[in-house]
Amino acid sequence: MSSGTAIRSVSARQVYSDRGHPGIEATVVTENRSVGVAVCTAGISVGQHEVEFAYDGGTKWRGRGVQKAVDNVNQVIGPALKGLDASRQSEVDDAMLNLQGPGAKLRLGGNATAAVSAAVLKAGAAALGISLYEHIGGVNACTLPVPGEISFMGSDRYGGGKRSGGKPSYAFMAYGFDTFSDASYAIWDISTEWRETLNRKFAIPKVSRTSHPVIQAGVIRHDREIWDLMAETVQRMGYGGKVGFQVDVAAGTYYEKERDRFVGLFSAEDKTREDLMRLYRQMVKDYPFIILEDPLDEDDYDGHAILTRELGIQLVGDDLFTTNTERLLKGIQTGAANTVLLKVNQIGTITEALEMVRMAYRNNYGIMPCDSRGEGPDIADYSVGLNCGTIRECATGPRGNRLLQIEAELGKRAEFSGKKGLKGKAIG
Repeated sequence: MSSGTAIRSVSARQVYSDRGHPGIEATVVTENRSVGVAVCTAGISVGQHEVEFAYDGGTKWRGRGVQKAVDNVNQVIGPALKGLDASRQSEVDDAMLNLQGPGAKLRLGGNATAAVSAAVLKAGAAALGISLYEHIGGVNACTLPVPGEISFMGSDRYGGGKRSGGKPSYAFMAYGFDTFSDASYAIWDISTEWRETLNRKFAIPKVSRTSHPVIQAGVIRHDREIWDLMAETVQRMGYGGKVGFQVDVAAGTYYEKERDRFVGLFSAEDKTREDLMRLYRQMVKDYPFIILEDPLDEDDYDGHAILTRELGIQLVGDDLFTTNTERLLKGIQTGAANTVLLKVNQIGTITEALEMVRMAYRNNYGIMPCDSRGEGPDIADYSVGLNCGTIRECATGPRGNRLLQIEAELGKRAEFSGKKGLKGKAIG
């Protein structure tokens, strides 16, 4: 071990996340004064099988304060990791996962371990004097993913989705281009036109690019009205066959188990599993949907397997897999989905997330990174480091800027995944 890469200190504090609620920020400093800082926070649609976070409870921060997790980092994790080599990620994570015996994540909080683990990864890269994507993937890290941008997110349009606040969010995805730069521009172009279109059609005020248009309750009767408008916009802008649709359904948030119905999803009518599956077949037939995420309940492996076989597009498991090797293995065995949504803070440590990635690649599953757990622009480095074919959003803004920067750094070595980065016979 180089003395410079040894961990000098580990600390944490509570911060405001991008979503406005508290998150935990960890800072790792090495002996050569290199620093890694990472945030872990909760998402909007939280799967039941995600790692359990440590929250304070009580009334302050409406029970979602994370000072308990902060204290666990400062008082337990930090002292135990001092002196370990930040460039040897698995050794550091193993030590953390076994603090005071097995089950450390449950005792200390998955948000505490995830924030520290990600900060160690960044500190290790900084201490070695290399980019984060190089630290993750070495010389093979050269693929830029198919990016997108959210076209709109729903309010409680039809009275469903109450369990975790998740609503279907739609995005334009640019795959029919030669470079990431070209794809990024296409998304900027079509998204700019889209905001103007929504304003003309529904009198929805123009919002900044950091905010997402919202369709309020009562404005439309079925999301099909939006699909029609999205498809018309793509064609009018000359991006037919180059830009498709992605939807994060988060169907489990609409599922009422006692009734065995999905309530308020896509329209006001209650839907059975079979109703939804028929609708997905029609969606893929009539519109350029290329990616569906969590289209059914998060424990419905058989249903996801049927859709994967029949639709021929990229089927992504988020709540279905929760970046967890055990859940992914079940998906592999049943043929459920063909892509895993990667949320590195969803499982508890970088090492566990990368174990899941290796399992996915060995079984011909794709990886689609997402920054909804606090990863921020670092998600661009994860994507390139892992040579991912697609990424959630990230065409513009700080995440897009980081991908453009990486593309420039790679120069002639940069490869845009494009159409071949998508899973599914109908597209790839």
